[in-house]
Amino acid sequence: MAGKSDRAAQPAHRRNITGWLSNVFARDPAGLNWPRAVVFLDVAMVPLFVFWAIGYEQYLLSALFGVLFTALADPGGGFGRRASDTSLFALIGAGTTALAFALGAAAWGWLVLAAFLVTLVAGLAAAFGTRRFVNALLLNIWFVIALALAVGLHTSSRVTSHTWAQVLAWTGGAAVWILVTFLWWLIRGRTGSPKLFPELPGDTSRKKPTVPLIMFALIRALAIAGTVALAYGLDLSHGSWISIAAMIAMKPSLEQAALVSAQRLVGALIGAGAAALLLLVPVNETGLRLFAVERGLEVVALVLLVHGVGVRFWNYALYTAAIAAGALVLLDLPQPSDYAAEGYRVLWTLCGVGIGLLVMLPAGLLARRTAATPRQTT
Repeated sequence: MAGKSDRAAQPAHRRNITGWLSNVFARDPAGLNWPRAVVFLDVAMVPLFVFWAIGYEQYLLSALFGVLFTALADPGGGFGRRASDTSLFALIGAGTTALAFALGAAAWGWLVLAAFLVTLVAGLAAAFGTRRFVNALLLNIWFVIALALAVGLHTSSRVTSHTWAQVLAWTGGAAVWILVTFLWWLIRGRTGSPKLFPELPGDTSRKKPTVPLIMFALIRALAIAGTVALAYGLDLSHGSWISIAAMIAMKPSLEQAALVSAQRLVGALIGAGAAALLLLVPVNETGLRLFAVERGLEVVALVLLVHGVGVRFWNYALYTAAIAAGALVLLDLPQPSDYAAEGYRVLWTLCGVGIGLLVMLPAGLLARRTAATPRQTT
C-alpha cells in the first residue's frame, strides 16, 4: 500500500518542482533588449582595449563595473540632470572603491566593520526614495566585489595593484559613460533621451524609516559582515565567494517578491558554477598560452556582462547568473587556478547562498508583519 501511495504521489511532486522551475525561468518577451546590450558592449570595449594596450588588466574589473553601474544609475532626461546625477554616483563609487582597495592589506576586523557599515547605509537608503535605494545597492554590491578583488590582489605574488589606480579605473569607466551620453545628446540635437534602463524605478520621494525597514537593513548588514568574517578571518581559500554569493542571493528589500528571491538564489548558483568551470581553463597553462587564455576569458566575461544587460528584464535568474559569472571570472583571473580551488569556490558559493536563504526567513516574517500592521490599526 505504501509503495502504491508513494508512486501515486510522485507525479504531483514532480509537477510541483517543474512548476517552480517554470516560474523561476519564465521569460518576458518584452524584456529582451539586445540594442541596449550592444550599447553597453560598444562602451565597455573602450576600457578593455585600453587596459590590454597598457598591460594592466588588474584594473579592468573596476572600469567595467564603473561603466555598467553608472549606466544603471543614469536617470535619463536632459544632459544637465544626467551629468549631475551620474557624476555624483561616480564620485560616491570612487569613494567606495578607495575604501575597498585601501582595506586590501588591513586586518580582517576592519574589513568586517567596513562591510557592515556600507551594507547598513545602503539598506537605510530606502528612506530616500526607491531610485536612491537601487543606486545604493549597486554600490554595495560593488564594494563587496572590490573588497574581494583587493584582498586577492594583495595576497597575489603575480600582480601589483595600487588603490589610486583602481579608483582612477572606476572613475574612468564612469566618465566614458558620461561622455557617451554627452555625444548622444549632441547627436539628438541637444534634446533629452530616455534612460537606458527605463524599467528601473525613478521614484525619489522620501519615506519614513519604519522599524521593519531598519531591522531588515541591520539583518542584511550583519549577514554580510558575518560572511566577511568567515572569509577573511579564517583565511579561507577563495573565501570571498561566500560574501559575493550571499550578497547576490539575499533579498535587497522587504518588498521583494518570493519569486524574485528564488531567481536570485538560482542565478547565484548557476553563475558561480559557470565561473568555476571557466576558471578551470587556465589550469596547467603557462607562458604565452596562459596569457592568451586569460585574455580570452576576459572577453568571455565581458560577453557574459553584455548578456546580463540584454536579458535584465527578460528573466531575472539568467540576468543574475550572467552578471555573477562575469564578475567572478574577472575577480579570480589574477589568482592561479587548480581543481582544489574549484572545489573551494563551489563550496563557498553554496555556503553564501545558504546564508542568503537563512536571511530571507526573518525577512519574510518582517514583511508579513509590515503587511499586517495597516489591518491592525484600521
